[in-house]
Amino acid sequence: MRNQYQDRSSVIRLIFIIVGLIFIVRLSVLQIFDGTYRELADQQALRNVTQYPARGLIYDRDGELLVHNEAVYDLMVIPKMVKIDTAHFCEVMGISREEFDARMNKACRYSTYTPSIFMKQVSKEEYGSWQNQMYRFHGFFVQQRTLRIYDKPIAAHVLGYVGEVDQNETESDSYYRQGDYIGKSGLEKSYETVLRGVKGKKIMHVDVHNREIGPYLGGAKDTMAVEGGNLYTTLDAELQEYAESLMANKRGCIVAIEPSTGEVLTMVSAPCYDPNLLVGRVRGENYIKLLQDISKPLFNRALQAQYPPGSIFKVAQAMTALNIGVITAESGFPCNKSLVGCHNHPSASCVQDAIKMSCNPYFYFVYRRVIQQGKYKNIYRDSPYGLAMWHDYMQRFGFGMRLPIDLPSVMSGNIPDTNYYNRWYGPGKWAFSTIYSNSIGQGEVEVVPLQMANLACIVANRGYYITPHLVRYYGPDSTRNEEFYTRHETGIDPKHIEVVAAGMYGAVHGAGGTAHKADIPDIEVCGKTGTAQNIGDDHSVFISFAPRNNPKIAVAVYVENARGGGGSWAAPIASLVIEKYIRGEVKRKDFERMYREAAPCQKLPLARTGKKKKK
Repeated sequence: MRNQYQDRSSVIRLIFIIVGLIFIVRLSVLQIFDGTYRELADQQALRNVTQYPARGLIYDRDGELLVHNEAVYDLMVIPKMVKIDTAHFCEVMGISREEFDARMNKACRYSTYTPSIFMKQVSKEEYGSWQNQMYRFHGFFVQQRTLRIYDKPIAAHVLGYVGEVDQNETESDSYYRQGDYIGKSGLEKSYETVLRGVKGKKIMHVDVHNREIGPYLGGAKDTMAVEGGNLYTTLDAELQEYAESLMANKRGCIVAIEPSTGEVLTMVSAPCYDPNLLVGRVRGENYIKLLQDISKPLFNRALQAQYPPGSIFKVAQAMTALNIGVITAESGFPCNKSLVGCHNHPSASCVQDAIKMSCNPYFYFVYRRVIQQGKYKNIYRDSPYGLAMWHDYMQRFGFGMRLPIDLPSVMSGNIPDTNYYNRWYGPGKWAFSTIYSNSIGQGEVEVVPLQMANLACIVANRGYYITPHLVRYYGPDSTRNEEFYTRHETGIDPKHIEVVAAGMYGAVHGAGGTAHKADIPDIEVCGKTGTAQNIGDDHSVFISFAPRNNPKIAVAVYVENARGGGGSWAAPIASLVIEKYIRGEVKRKDFERMYREAAPCQKLPLARTGKKKKK
């Protein structure tokens, strides 16, 4: 006879087996597949601390330190572990309860188990004031970082700044985590992978009071941070500081290059700003102020502004026409003001005089000969042929293309080609008479100040340029970018360039020249003025190099909305930069004071004026 309790015992055993299996499965999930509790347990006893490397230093061409680091601290939080007296914490940290809640909510949204920044870039003095109370704040710890420091408030647009990574940056590069910092502009951005170094990691045992009691496994699992590589730039810090002082109270830019090497000696964008404004916890507030400033101090005019070049463009026009053969050095044209406006001077009987006096009608005729060469009887077929040849020459000079300098966000300017005008007017519906404003650097032509300085280098070198660059070498092995040592030949016959150089010399030193204010006693300066039409008062423009033979420096100056023309403002400023670099000092003290203190730029916002194109 079957035992009546046998079935019951089987059921009970089955229940125990099922419950046991449930426990086994659940424990397996918790211990093997789900790391949450293991992670939390580890965090109760262990702390993973990222070791941030010191960012690489930045030096000028003579070894003067431009950018270095200073220790700061980030207060980190693991929300799941927080056990504190909130009122006391807020009092010690100097924040409100609302600020505490907002920061804690942000940390929780990131992760309740993973450390994130609660308070960033705390100074060593501030950290020292509450360091001894950290044991009271369970779930918080401090992580050391470095902050960029600028001994001189110069070269902000060149050096750039460092900021916290955004979501796009963390998604595009696995090296970065929330709270990390990255170069946002300038050399800091261009050389980010060199400057940032390599992060390390330290695992520490902590006690129940959140105090570190020693390395985990004696530091066997730790990795060392590798400090970033240094940059050795081409900048002359003394010249940079001086050039920035000349552009005080002005809008515009200065670019100076050593022609034989392509090394940028100074790059100024005005208004300038102190790079220390974009460092530390005040960075966000200061950035907004700079961003909202109507004069656009964050805008790097030297690389990003696309200006009409005005009459400095005649230098490129002359070299092109001479090399094509549509004119000779002795070609003369009448100063016919009915064709295009001009100032009062005799008609130019040769290229040299035309550059010296900056004759607009002369270059009207020159450009017409380039565009309408008589290849075809129909001018609507002939003009595209000439324009294509002209466009090719302009690109040889570096116009209409991005010069590959080692800085981000460089603009290319605009050199219109046949496709450009075909889209605008339609094929077969335009000719020289439609586009003649290009002859004097107006119309659709736009150039970047870096390109202007590069044009001066081409004349200084008698036909070639070296890629402009700002870093000589970097890192302990003195690595250099070979691209920045490339020689770019323009294909212009040196004898034609000598004609142009003679005209530029005459503009500064000769009778009837437009750039007498660029004259420096005992220094042979070659230059070309420009007055560029735009919204508001005309821009003052000047390119130059010195000395005439074996040039040491080429300079481009652009002063926005400065009534009086290139010879009135840009030329004297360029001459002061040249004298400072070549002599090491400026002897013309009254002259220097006049242009340093002057504020010639028309006030913003600007109104349109109906002025004619000038020299």
